[in-house]
Amino acid sequence: MTPDEPTPTIADDLALALAMAGDADLVSIDRFHAMDLAVETKPDRTPVTDADRAVERVIRDRIAAARPGDGILGEEYGTEGDTHRQWIIDPIDGTANFLRGVPIWGTLIALAIDGTPVVGVVSCPALGRRWWGALGHGAWGATGHGTWDEHAQEPQRLEVSGVRELADASFSYNNIQGWDGEGRIDQLVGITREVWRARSIGDVWSYMLLAEGSVDAIGEFDLKPYDMAAIIPIVEEAGGRFTDAAGEPGPWGGAAVATNGHLHEAVLERLR
Repeated sequence: MTPDEPTPTIADDLALALAMAGDADLVSIDRFHAMDLAVETKPDRTPVTDADRAVERVIRDRIAAARPGDGILGEEYGTEGDTHRQWIIDPIDGTANFLRGVPIWGTLIALAIDGTPVVGVVSCPALGRRWWGALGHGAWGATGHGTWDEHAQEPQRLEVSGVRELADASFSYNNIQGWDGEGRIDQLVGITREVWRARSIGDVWSYMLLAEGSVDAIGEFDLKPYDMAAIIPIVEEAGGRFTDAAGEPGPWGGAAVATNGHLHEAVLERLR
């Protein structure tokens, strides 16, 4: 933005994030199942594909054109610009699924203002689903067929479940390795023994199921801000709660504890 331009509203920023998700979907779905997909291993031993880089580049270009004064934090190309208004991008969350042909992956786009995510969009074109949330604007989800403008169903408002006891809860732990790496296997086993149902649903979809009321609590470790930022406005605007394992809000603590709110303190207590 130039000094003469008005400050964008949250609604403006959400509209931009949704438009960028549409741009990203066109790139990512075209490379899904591609026989010539280029795959590399990064220094942290996680995979990256040409699709990850192409999607992030498309989003960065759109931000540079529409919000030239804003900062960006992206998984593939790092940090640039101002951090007062910072777009946080995971171009393909679930790259391992993407390269193996598993449809549980998506593009995560967030806007954080002074470090707090206020806009979040999650788009999973291989599932034909998209979710979004923004501070004061609620959380929403829509089912489409990859061409959102023409075939998407009417958006539905999201609301977390009303489950209040761990014994009645569905819990997603995402992957054992993350818990093991933090020395928390005993805590994971303890939680799974208490809850009604424990499953490793995986990646961003488990958080969207939480926002829809189908999952009640999630715990995950070894995360980066771009893994979490877009999820937070969606979960919180759906009535849930999101912190790290120490109970601190935001995407900066390297871990995620997301619940319907009713169960949050119980889960945190078992992690202490």
